[in-house]
Amino acid sequence: MLLAIDTSAGTTVAVVAADGSVRAERNSLDTRKHAEVVGDFIHGALADAGVAVTDLTGVVAGMGPGPFTGLRVGIVAARAFAFGAGLPLLPVVTHDALALGETEPVVVATDARRKELYWSTYEGSDAAGLPILVEGPALAPAAELATSVPNFEHFALRDTEPVQATRLARLAHLLRENDRPFAGEEALYLRSPDVTPSAGPKRVTA
Repeated sequence: MLLAIDTSAGTTVAVVAADGSVRAERNSLDTRKHAEVVGDFIHGALADAGVAVTDLTGVVAGMGPGPFTGLRVGIVAARAFAFGAGLPLLPVVTHDALALGETEPVVVATDARRKELYWSTYEGSDAAGLPILVEGPALAPAAELATSVPNFEHFALRDTEPVQATRLARLAHLLRENDRPFAGEEALYLRSPDVTPSAGPKRVTA
């Protein structure tokens, strides 16, 4: 039984059994209130599923790509929950979860704001049902996606549905079952945060 958390777009939390059945899920498309709702979503999903923390075998964290401010909320929440519960953290690439089940070459593109898109290309799925990454994730102006993605005409552009934690959990189950590596521990921001620290301390004058 896995608890999955992702805040790369809105906020999504799910409890999913090893057979892929969804025990509970909470979703919000709001891209500004991740920190306000993620804790309640975790508590609510576990309560809806009737699952105790001791029933879980891992915590799935969506590592992006996603904007800095929102994405880190879900990662921190997943890390904190996993640490407190003594459970393994299972990081997955959010685009890989969106490409799960695809059988043809596809471009997965998600909103990066500022009139930009995050994109990844996949050559369908392998024998285990896991997506085959060709290139990405990367960042491109929305209006220039076709010229930014190598060999764009080879891939079908998918109008991606909202990110759902259920897909991340199913991906994590497949990775575990087939002894495949999980994503790295670094979040896939792909660009610097909007706010950066100043170069040095401010001068204080009388």
